[in-house]
Order: sequence, then C-alpha cells, then structure tokens
Amino acid sequence: MVTIQRVMTVERPAEAVFGYLADFENTVEWDPGTVRTTRLEGGGGVGTTYRNVSRFGGRETSLVYTVDEVTAPERLRFRGENKTVTARDTITLRPVTAGETELTYVAEFEFHGVARLVVPFMGRQFAKLGDDAAARLRDVLGNL
Repeated sequence: MVTIQRVMTVERPAEAVFGYLADFENTVEWDPGTVRTTRLEGGGGVGTTYRNVSRFGGRETSLVYTVDEVTAPERLRFRGENKTVTARDTITLRPVTAGETELTYVAEFEFHGVARLVVPFMGRQFAKLGDDAAARLRDVLGNL
C-alpha cells in the first residue's frame, strides 16, 4: 500500500472548502494527474459515482470513484477502483479560525496483480504527486 498525506492551512472557511472539494469533478483543477472527471450517477452524496481519467508514470488510466462518506463540513471519503488499483482519498477539514481551515488530505493506493511489482520503484513519483497536489490545492482554494 502506498500512502500520501499532506496537511495544509488555507485562508478560507471550512464550509467553502468543503463545498468545493465535495464536487469530485473539481479534481481536474487541483489533482495534477487528472485529465478529466465526469459524474456518472448521483447527486454528489454518498453513492455518487465518477469516472476519473488520470495520467501517472506516462500512462493514462481510468478509475470509477464512489463517494463513501460525506460529513459536512468535516470529512469526505472517495474510493476509486479499476483492475490494477484501489484508491482511497480522505479529506478532513478543521476550522482554525473563522476564515482559516486546516486540510488533511490522505490518498491510499492498493495495487493488484503485476502492478504491485513496480510500486517499490515509484516512491519519488508518488512523493511528487503529493507535493504537486498540495500546491495546487493551496492555489485553487486560496482563490475560491
């Protein structure tokens, strides 16, 4: 299992940050690997599904994400799956002040089959992915 965790503080209220991140289609703006995300079914709550197409390590892959948890304005959980990986994204928000929010983003990747064999050699790529996502999140959320 590969885990990426980043913690940041953004100068926006938790409700605004939560509203933006709860719409998984917005990943195209802040997730550096995302090529496109399209809602397949649902209204954004638990059980809503999205197709996410991402590019990582020079390859394009598609995952179907399902919203597993929506606890406004504190926590979001998404689970993405295809035949080679199960991804779990958890976003936790904590108000620091009236206009400032601490955001903890955890992305977990569990690889299946042959894909498991290359994961040990991709540590730097995963670290860069986490750093780039955190930087983009700070930028995007700062401009809400």
